[in-house]
Amino acid sequence: MLDNSLAEKLSYCKLSGMAKSFERIYKESIDNGLTPLEFFESLLDEEIITRQNNRFNRLLKRAKFPIVKTLDQFDFTKAPFLKKTEVLELFNLDFIDDTQNLVFIGAPGTGKSHLSISLGVEACKSGKSVLFFTAAGLGNMLIEMQETLALSKFLAKLRKVELLIIDELGYVSLSNKTTQLIFQIFSERYEKGSIIVNTNLEFGHWGNIFHDEPMTAAIIDRLIHNSKILTFNGESYRFRSRKAHISKS
Repeated sequence: MLDNSLAEKLSYCKLSGMAKSFERIYKESIDNGLTPLEFFESLLDEEIITRQNNRFNRLLKRAKFPIVKTLDQFDFTKAPFLKKTEVLELFNLDFIDDTQNLVFIGAPGTGKSHLSISLGVEACKSGKSVLFFTAAGLGNMLIEMQETLALSKFLAKLRKVELLIIDELGYVSLSNKTTQLIFQIFSERYEKGSIIVNTNLEFGHWGNIFHDEPMTAAIIDRLIHNSKILTFNGESYRFRSRKAHISKS
């Protein structure tokens, strides 16, 4: 059994997974007649699982998702406008390794945020760094960082992250200063890091967001050069749910 001396040594070596599971694994090894090597390997497996879980939780916290969503929670029967096989293929995360961008275009409430967050969560599970922002939130953050002379550090953080998710692009118009800073993000991540953009506007209307036609064209050019575009042409989940609730009452 795990005595104080051994517990202290495991703690000193930062083997918390081994320490936590030692007594259970030890009992299982006795009951199942495991060899010393099998016992040791079982302990190592527990340590690996613990470290993977800890890393996942750290990455999940740093991503700052507004809510955690998973693919299992997505109802494809309510999204007939999507090809399920095409969506499932995204979850192998090859698009991140290939520094490919994803653009989800469609009306609010059609599942864009759900799927982008689910992809972000899956990326965290795979040990990849993720950051989530709404477009308005990112714009405000950029201005704040510029005013506090911390912009360079923040932009460096955005450059290094493996997946950047920008939600709700098109809900709020952005200032010229914000447009220039967001262009800098797209430019610096061009063919170096993946971006997922969720928008309710077709590309032809993006000038209404950025108010600068040359800058808008440059942003779109960098975003779609190596990208996959999914169109969410359907009725809002929330609107359908509300209609169903009213019809039952």
